Amino acid sequence: MAKSPIVPYIREGDFAIRKPWTYPERKLLDYLIVYFQEGSCLFTVDGVPYEFGSGEFCLVQPESLVVLEGRTNTITPFVHLDFFYDDRREERFPTRGGQTDLTAYAHLMQPKLNDFNGINIPVKLNPKKPIVLRDKFIEMVKCWQHRDPIMQLRAQSLATEVILAILEDHTDLREAEKTAPQPLNWITSFFSFNLSEHLTVNEMAKRANLSPSRFSAKFREQFGIPPHRYLLELRIAHAKELLVSSELRLEEIAEYCGFADIHHFTKAFKKMTGAAPGSYRKERIHVSNETSIDR
Repeated sequence: MAKSPIVPYIREGDFAIRKPWTYPERKLLDYLIVYFQEGSCLFTVDGVPYEFGSGEFCLVQPESLVVLEGRTNTITPFVHLDFFYDDRREERFPTRGGQTDLTAYAHLMQPKLNDFNGINIPVKLNPKKPIVLRDKFIEMVKCWQHRDPIMQLRAQSLATEVILAILEDHTDLREAEKTAPQPLNWITSFFSFNLSEHLTVNEMAKRANLSPSRFSAKFREQFGIPPHRYLLELRIAHAKELLVSSELRLEEIAEYCGFADIHHFTKAFKKMTGAAPGSYRKERIHVSNETSIDR
């Protein structure tokens, strides 16, 4: 989803028991989550009014312009927090009324969830398990009120659970995976651990959530050669190692390296190295023995 990992950091939190109130217009640098325990509120976010009543949740994302109003006596547990890790979290702060031009603090702006492919989380949340989310959220705020390390850690742990619940409730994760940029760094390990398997471009593309043509293009862009060529070179390299370091029969080596049969193995090996597997083994063992005698 993002280059920066999701590591919550609670900056400010309280239970906010208030008589009718108004918080002036401002823009946010971080995230604001509010639970409306009692009373009714009107939050205007980026010019759109949202009415909230008891039992509802609000999520305001960074860079949003907000005006907050409590129309009645209210109890609104809230937190200002970062979702994404960076080394400037100690410098970031909850903005105050009137701070609408944050140009000077652009370097402190948290990434917005809704800027990522496949994610569109509304201001008024629709949790699938509102009671569970409510209990986690209130416990999180309560723990954050304590200043000892264990309770602080517990609060941050609950924040992770709250964020995960919000993402799972409001995001088609499978669609997000399909549309998000897919790095292919994992593919080399996947090849190495599956050399003996019959691997196709279609299967690899499916694992990467890409079409076969797009997968091949991205693979060539990242590694400089097509995926089938990369896999073949790995298989030949492993075959060389087994020919020299083991007493396995050629048929066994062919199987372990993912070749259909000994004939396919011999043909591919000779084409890439210039020597048949048996000849390669004899030559390497001979060279190794001569080296040992010279020493």
